[in-house]
Amino acid sequence: MTAPRTPRKALGRLSLPERTFVADALRTETVGGVLLLFAAVTALIWANVPALRDSYASVSHFHLGPEALGLNLSVAHWAADGLLAVFFFVAGVELKRELVAGDLRDPKAAALPVVAALCGMAAPALVYTLTTTAGGGSLAGWAVPTATDIAFALAVLAVIGTSLPSALRAFLLTLAVVDDLFAILIIAVFFTDHLNFAALGGAVAGLVVFWLLLRKGVRGWYVYVPLALVVWGLMYNSGIHATIAGVAMGLMLRCHRREGEEQSPGEHIEHLVRPFSAGLAVPLFALFSAGVAVSGGALADVFTQPETLGVVLGLVVGKTLGIFGGTWLTARFTRASLSEDLAWADVFAVATLAGIGFTVSLLIGELAFEGDASMTDSVKAAVLTGSLIATVLATVLLKVRNAKYRKLAEEEERDEDLSGVPDVYEQDDPAYHLRMAEIHERKAAEHRRLAREKADERDGLAEVVGRAGEDHDGPA
Repeated sequence: MTAPRTPRKALGRLSLPERTFVADALRTETVGGVLLLFAAVTALIWANVPALRDSYASVSHFHLGPEALGLNLSVAHWAADGLLAVFFFVAGVELKRELVAGDLRDPKAAALPVVAALCGMAAPALVYTLTTTAGGGSLAGWAVPTATDIAFALAVLAVIGTSLPSALRAFLLTLAVVDDLFAILIIAVFFTDHLNFAALGGAVAGLVVFWLLLRKGVRGWYVYVPLALVVWGLMYNSGIHATIAGVAMGLMLRCHRREGEEQSPGEHIEHLVRPFSAGLAVPLFALFSAGVAVSGGALADVFTQPETLGVVLGLVVGKTLGIFGGTWLTARFTRASLSEDLAWADVFAVATLAGIGFTVSLLIGELAFEGDASMTDSVKAAVLTGSLIATVLATVLLKVRNAKYRKLAEEEERDEDLSGVPDVYEQDDPAYHLRMAEIHERKAAEHRRLAREKADERDGLAEVVGRAGEDHDGPA
């Protein structure tokens, strides 16, 4: 007779290697999020101070690059198409690592963040469409509120949700990576007006060479970096957004370890490139994308124009309901059930946090309303407004939930046997229990010694008191 199958726990405790990876990623993305925030604030000041705004426009629109190769681009264009390719390269490596070496190699485990990400993109698009249709606005920006900003969201989570279970933080990280991949697919499919098949064929050929070199085990940055630049340039000239090249190359890297390897090539390269992506590429993109004119009238227009209102509602309402609803439906109609360590209020708080759409939302906004500078700036202001509202709401919710989980976080980190591995991961290891038995035996022996000492001290004190009493019993 076969034993009954136990339901799988959604958002259960991570494996130790996965938890270590998530912790490292959070540390890097937290620093990147702070730099991203600094860059965004700098852009807003630079673009709104009367004495500086002309210089902001001049720098943003300054062109450089080889005209003969079709790469004479503005600084803002280089930031959006060039530097973001690095960001999406890292996203591609992260997704590949999760799918082949992380906890998501199990299709059942992968289903939850994938479904949540898809629902978290469909719901904002639906909210935007309903809002703009009711107001008679343009449907061109339907994809703007579909993206979650990894750096900002993880930075807020790392600062506010310090005691939340690691599984919940991994859920947001994975969801955001999947979200970015689908956002790039949206850009490739819906925002490609014309194709240069010769350049596209060259880019594909370059990707094939890249893959073959990886398969042959060829090493050396001096081989791959020039090839990556060629592929990027051809992809840009093909008419497909150049960031697709970054994702494609990231997905090609081997992310499983072979015998004797401490790190796979994908993990090693991601470790090298992630600081550059989070610390330089994304903040520079923000610096030249977030500089929109902000005034009382402009902010009021965000809530009166159907397109901008659709973006705000899509980020704040659509993202939250989509991700929370997708997670709940997965748990409701599959064998998965929420971990006993978590409550649905935690998932709702993280879903609200995913409404921070910045990097990719700004990029899609530029593509969706290309040629309409006024609407582009209005949509950027809407993205900033919606992201700010989502941040405030998520901060309040996470602070409430975070207080509850401090004790649980301490339990996850406890290492009584001083083995360097948290005790929760050693419960099935006989050696752990033997070490703990020795520790408890030493503690018991110490307590027995202290008990004898205290008993001797008490007996000695009683004897002294007794003798003193005898001395006073005689005649005066």
